[in-house]
Amino acid sequence: MGFFSWKTQDTNRSINNCYVKNRKPFTVYMRDDQGNLWREDNYEGYGEFGGKDYYELLAEMNGKKTRQEGIDLAFGKEPFKSPNLTESEDCTYNWRGPEDCPDQGYFYDDHDCWEDDDEEN
Repeated sequence: MGFFSWKTQDTNRSINNCYVKNRKPFTVYMRDDQGNLWREDNYEGYGEFGGKDYYELLAEMNGKKTRQEGIDLAFGKEPFKSPNLTESEDCTYNWRGPEDCPDQGYFYDDHDCWEDDDEEN
């Protein structure tokens, strides 16, 4: 299974996960259309912000119940409302949904993945 990641809607920064060696996680806020807010300081890459799953929230915002229904909405063709993902606690973006991060918040060209750096002695 791969990582889920997006770009923040206010700064257009890739939401990297905590496993990337040379990029520190930054605080991301997820907000729904009812004014609820979840804060995530150490994103792990699996769609959960402040204890709330992004796809589950997407489903709830659209009258659905399950995470899978949220995933189906996100990757389907029907219009839907989406949670906002921002660096600022105060931003809202008309529930249009953040842009997906093509690097999945991990697979950037400028870092080593998972393995310790090799050192020559």
